[in-house]
Amino acid sequence: MSALGHLSTPVTPEPVAARKGGRRRTAYLLLLPGGLWLILFFVVPLVSLVAASLYDPNGSIEAGFRMTWSFHNYVDAIADYAVPLGRSLWYSLLTTAFCLLLGFPLAYAIAFKAGRWKNLLLALVIAPFFTSFLIRTLSWKLLLGDNGFVVDALRTVHILGSDGRLLATTAAVVTGLTYNFLPFMVLPLYASLEKIDHRLIEAGSDLYASAFTTFRTVTFPLAMPGVVAGTLLTFIPAAGDYINAQLLGTPKQRMIGNDIQRLFAAGAYPTAAALSVTLMAAITVLVLFYVRRAGTEELV
Repeated sequence: MSALGHLSTPVTPEPVAARKGGRRRTAYLLLLPGGLWLILFFVVPLVSLVAASLYDPNGSIEAGFRMTWSFHNYVDAIADYAVPLGRSLWYSLLTTAFCLLLGFPLAYAIAFKAGRWKNLLLALVIAPFFTSFLIRTLSWKLLLGDNGFVVDALRTVHILGSDGRLLATTAAVVTGLTYNFLPFMVLPLYASLEKIDHRLIEAGSDLYASAFTTFRTVTFPLAMPGVVAGTLLTFIPAAGDYINAQLLGTPKQRMIGNDIQRLFAAGAYPTAAALSVTLMAAITVLVLFYVRRAGTEELV
């Protein structure tokens, strides 16, 4: 009887509030490592950078810098470096456009036409990442040199004059940027295109739509998350790059990253920090406007 009585005793269910509290604590514990990482390596450096931008611009490394809340550092920095700042945004826009024009057909071919060669082609897209960014840019310096075969070929077909050149020009800088950041465009585009149901494209053909109409009304809209992600991943690092302008251009093609690097090296921390914050703010505003206009919240 005691055993039967014990078995028949109802089990009190765990309170719902207790279960929710346990799940919440588990979620916080899982977020803790990532949160600490962001605080230590993103928030703290960002706060330090903003603080440095408000230091006394007349200070020096030897004498130290005093916090004087010098907001005019931003006004002076923008006034003195407006041209390279605008040039950086223009170069990054050109780079993003060229990467999209080159990357979309490549991603489309890999997603829909590659078949069993898909993995190999994806490996070839990311293969440049196994080589130093600096070495890849130096390779373009050799390719675009005045005695290189590219310039010789263009002179032969009279696209360039006998004394024409590619190196140390805007074309060289944008070419280097496009090459270096093209994988950042291709991979998100491929991920987005690969998710498209092929039956939707076949339905367009069944409804007598041309290939271009099907692409415009079906394929491209469904690939918009990849387009948005790819353009952001390309535009943001291209705007802050300085290696390509340093190696492939001249002072006439210098970007804002070149000036920021030079100012930090010279110990002009307040001006360099003010330029860095200004660049980040400009990119953030452009990105928010772009994502809002693109009309998509799914970026991957």
